[in-house]
Amino acid sequence: MATNGLAAILEHVDSPVSTILHRALEGEEISWSEGLRLCEANGLDLQAVCLVADEMRRRQVGDVVTYVVNRNINFTNVCIKHCTFCAFSREYREEQGYFLPAEEIVRRAQEAVDMGATEVCMQAGLPPKMDGNLYIDLTRAVKTAFPDLHLHAFSPEEVLYGATRAAVPIPQYLKELRAAGLDTLPGTSAEILDQEIRDIIAPGRITTKQWIEVITSAHSLGIPTTSTIMYGHVETQTHWVKHLNLLRDIQKETQGFTEFVPLSLIHQEAPMYQRKLVKNVRQGATGAEVVKMHAVARLMLGPTMRNIQSSWVKEGPKLSQYLLTCGANDLGGTLINESISTSAGAQYGQLVPPKELRRLIRDLGRTPAERSTTYKLRKVYSGDDEELSPLDMIENANERFGSYRKLAASSQFRYVHPFEREKQQASH
Repeated sequence: MATNGLAAILEHVDSPVSTILHRALEGEEISWSEGLRLCEANGLDLQAVCLVADEMRRRQVGDVVTYVVNRNINFTNVCIKHCTFCAFSREYREEQGYFLPAEEIVRRAQEAVDMGATEVCMQAGLPPKMDGNLYIDLTRAVKTAFPDLHLHAFSPEEVLYGATRAAVPIPQYLKELRAAGLDTLPGTSAEILDQEIRDIIAPGRITTKQWIEVITSAHSLGIPTTSTIMYGHVETQTHWVKHLNLLRDIQKETQGFTEFVPLSLIHQEAPMYQRKLVKNVRQGATGAEVVKMHAVARLMLGPTMRNIQSSWVKEGPKLSQYLLTCGANDLGGTLINESISTSAGAQYGQLVPPKELRRLIRDLGRTPAERSTTYKLRKVYSGDDEELSPLDMIENANERFGSYRKLAASSQFRYVHPFEREKQQASH
C-alpha cells in the first residue's frame, strides 16, 4: 500500500509505471518484463521508481545500513583465461605476473585480524597447470591459523577450475573446500548470465549453466553465496532483468544468496574498450543506469533477497551513498586491498575506514551497523557513539598494506611456471 505522499506522486507518473509500482507496494511480484519497463523510466517516472524502491527497502530491512570489516587477498594475477573486461590478469610469461605463497597469504590474514577484520575474501586468476588441491590447501592454511576468521573465497570460475584440475565433480570439490574451512563463496564471475553475451565478452569463460551448477551445488551443501551482475558494456536492459529474474528463481529454490551486488564496468583499462577487442563497448554504465539497476534490483529481488549492496569501489563513496536512497542497504566492505577494479582504472582507492563508512550512512539520517559476512549484526551504532578501529588510524593504505601496482612490479613474489619450477629443482 502506498503512503499518502507516494500515492500523490504516483498520480502524476506514466500509467504503466504507476501500475507496476503500485503492485510492488502491494507486495506483488514484479515480472522481468515489468522490470524492463521500470528500467526505461526517466524524469519523474525514474524518481518515482527510486522512491518506491526506497520505501520497499525501508519495509524489508529498515533504516540500518550495514558494512563489513574485511580484506581482499588476490593471491595471483596469472590466468589462463583472456576475458576482455579484465585488466587484472597476466599471462605466465609476463614480468608482472605474481603468486603469493601460503605463508604470505597467512601473513596478510594476520594483518587483517590485527586491523579488526572479521572476513578475508580470496579470489585470483587461474594459473596454468595448477595443482587441483591448491584452493583446498590455501583454505586449510588460513583457517588453521585463524579458526574464527570468516573465509569468503573462490568464485564459481575458480571452483570449476579447481574441480577440473582435481578431476572430481563440483559437489565433491565443494565438500572438500567446506571441510578445509571455507565459509562462503563469492557469486562473482556471473557478469551477464546470458550465454550469447558471455561468448562476446569472455569466450571460454565459465558458462551460464556451469555458474548455476556451482552456485546451486554450494547452496545445497549449506554454503551461502553472494550474487552479482557486471553491466555497462554490450548488454541491454533486457539482459539485466532476465539476469535478475534468474537469480530470483534460484533464490526461491535454495535461499542461499546473502546479497546482490551490482558491479558496473570500469572501462578505462579494460582490454575490450582500450584495445577495441569488442565492438560497441560502452564507457561503463551511466549514472542513471546505475541508479536504475539498484532500484529495480530492490523491486525485483527484495522480497526474496533482502540485501542490495552499493559498491564504493565501482561508484565512489558519493554515488554509493546516494544509492542508499534508491534501494540499497549495504556499503560492502573496507577491503583494505583492492586489485581487480584498481587495475581496470577505478579511482577510489583501496580502503574506506569504518568511521568514514559510518559517516556516509549517518549523513543520510540512517543508522550504521557493522555486520558479519552473512549479515548478522555485530554492532549497531545507534547514537553518536564512536570508536576508532586500527583501520581508522591508517593514513596511507598503499604504504601500509601494499598496492596492486607495487605487487605486480616487484620481483618478490614473481610467478614461476610449474615446468620452470621443476627444472630449477632438478638443477639443484
